[in-house]
Amino acid sequence: MKLFNSINDFQSAKKTILTLGTFDGVHIGHKKILERITQQTENGKYESLVLTFFPHPRMVLQEKSEIKLLNTISEKTKLLEKTGIENLVIHPFNENFSRLTAEEFVHSILVDQFKIHKIIIGHDHRFGRNRTANIDHLIAFGAEYGFEVEQISAQEIQDVSVSSTKIRKALNEGNMALANEYLGYNYFLTGKVVKGKQLGRTIGFPTANIQIEEEYKLIPKTGVYAVKATVSGGTVFGMMNIGFNPTVNGDRQTIEVHLFDFNEDIYDQEIEVSLLHYIREEQKFGSVELLKSQLGQDQSSALDFISKIA
Repeated sequence: MKLFNSINDFQSAKKTILTLGTFDGVHIGHKKILERITQQTENGKYESLVLTFFPHPRMVLQEKSEIKLLNTISEKTKLLEKTGIENLVIHPFNENFSRLTAEEFVHSILVDQFKIHKIIIGHDHRFGRNRTANIDHLIAFGAEYGFEVEQISAQEIQDVSVSSTKIRKALNEGNMALANEYLGYNYFLTGKVVKGKQLGRTIGFPTANIQIEEEYKLIPKTGVYAVKATVSGGTVFGMMNIGFNPTVNGDRQTIEVHLFDFNEDIYDQEIEVSLLHYIREEQKFGSVELLKSQLGQDQSSALDFISKIA
């Protein structure tokens, strides 16, 4: 997949079949749309293209937006590459871009820059300055400039909307089975391993503290999870705690992963952790010994779950 960091950077000798949107999560609803594009470009006559934006438009247009996203931009790129899309354009979204009229967007971007053959888009899609243009306007532009418009059905759009809503709700409730079902993959966090208080190693449960730079990334419900990590080029199972470490009077949220049968030094490495199953809520224990005992039970619970899926 070719990655372009601006609309103006895109170049192709072929005409394109494209879609556009935020594609947060790149979940099963999105994949239906993306599969339609890849099927229509597999003969090589046209190239497939996805146009997405960063920052998320709501971050720019809504004051004090606290939107949390399912993917960081690098995670989204990785997921889109797996769909077989040939070209991904991640355009910087700003107020100037939002002021483009519908005709400016169609003429200068879709027609002149992307050499559009067809756009596949939702029936309820609105675009242009103040989102004043709709699918009927797009069809009229298609007739004028010589490109096709394929509408995605109301049911399919509903599937995309419902999936996103249910995924966020499920993650906030710790319902990993439902979240992962709608995603079509295990929800994952990506971050750098940094030094923490190193309490875990003193009680037999050393942890890798994960620092996630992107504040907009949705962190699921606090508690203990069974997880699978990709680190040092391999896959390792483990358990993870998202929380505030109340037993030792922690004052900020941390993400700590204990990897089973793993003792490599991975400080400053990037690690990807997939959340498989929610084990329990975070709780405060009367002593470190009681915490250690509970961690042993958590490990048994995690291993029991992992044995059923591995």
